[in-house]
Amino acid sequence: MPAEPPSAAVAPAVTAVPTATAVPAVPDSPVRRRPRGRTTLLIAAAALLGIAGGAAVGYGIQAGRAPTPLEALSQPGLGYPAEPLPADKVPGPLPVAQDRQVRTDGDLRKLLIDRPKGAGKAEPGLRTDDGWITLDTYALTFKSENYMFETLAGDDFRRTASASWQQGKYRQTLVNLVQFRSAALLGAEAYFSGQLAYMPSDREGAGNEGDPIEGSGEGRYFVYGVERKAGYLPSYKARALARRGDIVLDIHIYDTVPISKKDIRKLAERQLERL
Repeated sequence: MPAEPPSAAVAPAVTAVPTATAVPAVPDSPVRRRPRGRTTLLIAAAALLGIAGGAAVGYGIQAGRAPTPLEALSQPGLGYPAEPLPADKVPGPLPVAQDRQVRTDGDLRKLLIDRPKGAGKAEPGLRTDDGWITLDTYALTFKSENYMFETLAGDDFRRTASASWQQGKYRQTLVNLVQFRSAALLGAEAYFSGQLAYMPSDREGAGNEGDPIEGSGEGRYFVYGVERKAGYLPSYKARALARRGDIVLDIHIYDTVPISKKDIRKLAERQLERL
């Protein structure tokens, strides 16, 4: 009899060999990093200690040395004599014509221009009996009376000499020489510059830049626009401002008819000649 075929093929057992890539991954251990800035701080601290130590050592060395003697302060050929000059060689004082301070420290009223021929006394509001105007009275000539009083006092106001007159029926002229205790920034210069600064304003000043007064440096004269008010005559005004040392020249003309530039300019030039 033929032999029976095998009922099923039995596969031999094979053992699986793992490949190299089959090794499980192991997570990396954390790397410990040096804190930031520690090295920089150490270097800066060392540098600071080095500077401080060097300064201390240098100071100690210098303190131990003998002081270096200074050179003699005497200078040959000084500008003043070693002994007083003889009485016959002492130079005399400047004449009054050349010493401006002598003139302005005297009676300031003598430097005011003369009243024009035919002119009469001004209105009581502008007239002075003795030619002097006090600080509070001069401040009344401005719209902001309190502010001007404080400004003048702060600028070291000294005194004001004044002259006034009337020409015709309505023209009134007022000339003021306002003197301060210095010509510097706290004094005449401060007041003069402040007045010039607001004059171009339409609200408080003339509303224009004005015109320069020849030979006065920064002096200027202004002609205002007409002011009209119901029931009153039209009002015209002109003003001139200039400075000579510690004196500020302040001239006003009031009228009911237009005032020419020539009128205010000539008046300012005449007064400057007297200063």
